[in-house]
This record gives sequence, structure tokens and C-alpha cells, in this order.
Amino acid sequence: MAAKIPKKILARQHEITGIFLAEVDKHLSDIVNQRATEMFEIRDIANLMFIHPTHLSNTIKLATGNSPCFFFEEKILDIAKAMLEKNDRSISSIAMLLTYDPSNFTKFFKRFTGMTPKQYREAALGPVTQQGSVALNKNTVLLTI
Repeated sequence: MAAKIPKKILARQHEITGIFLAEVDKHLSDIVNQRATEMFEIRDIANLMFIHPTHLSNTIKLATGNSPCFFFEEKILDIAKAMLEKNDRSISSIAMLLTYDPSNFTKFFKRFTGMTPKQYREAALGPVTQQGSVALNKNTVLLTI
């Protein structure tokens, strides 16, 4: 029979997880707002929290069932999807903003979504047709005079 984990230890696991997620959010906000130019690794966040990277990884895995990388990647993916849906940046500029080489960004995105960033953008915006130099999509109304 497995030993019961004391409530104090469980509370600390959730506290560490909460702090980790807040630090990830803060760092990704810094990346998107160009206050930071390099993506943190788990050890960087562990250093901010004054704990060992292995302890951080093990604690998050115990508390959530997922590795710290899962949360990092999930949040990066959410940011990328939102930027692709806005359609005000090129895919390569989104990749570079998120500290990826454009081809690695495409591989990363496709691994988690099953489609390339371009395919995702097209699916999110609907079919796009070219007329002259103006791109039209389902949200555009074309007036004929």
C-alpha cells in the first residue's frame, strides 16, 4: 500500500506549479511585447524560483501529470494561433517573434496541430480569393457599383 502524501507537501507542489505557470505567462508576455529576445528554458525559470530544475520538473509532473515543457509548448501554441488568426503579421515574423527559425516553427506547429501555420491561418480565416491586389475572405463584403 502506497504511503499517503502529507497535505503540506501537496500544497507546496501546487504552489510551485502556480508560480511556474505565472512565470511562464510573464516570460511569454515579455517575448510577445519584445521585452525579451530569448526563450527561457526550464532551468531559467527554476533559477528565478530558487529551486533546482529537476525538483521543478518532478514537482510539476507529480502535481499535474504533465511535464513543464507541455505547459510551455501549449502556451506558445495558443499565442501563435491567436497571432495567425489576427492575420496582421507574416508567419515568419510570428516565428521570429516567438524565437523560432521559420522552418522549425512550422515543424513545431504541425507536430501539435496536425497542420502548418499557413493551413491553420487559411482554415481560421476561411477561403481566401484574390481579386486584383485585394485579398478577400468570408469577413469581407464586396460591393458592386
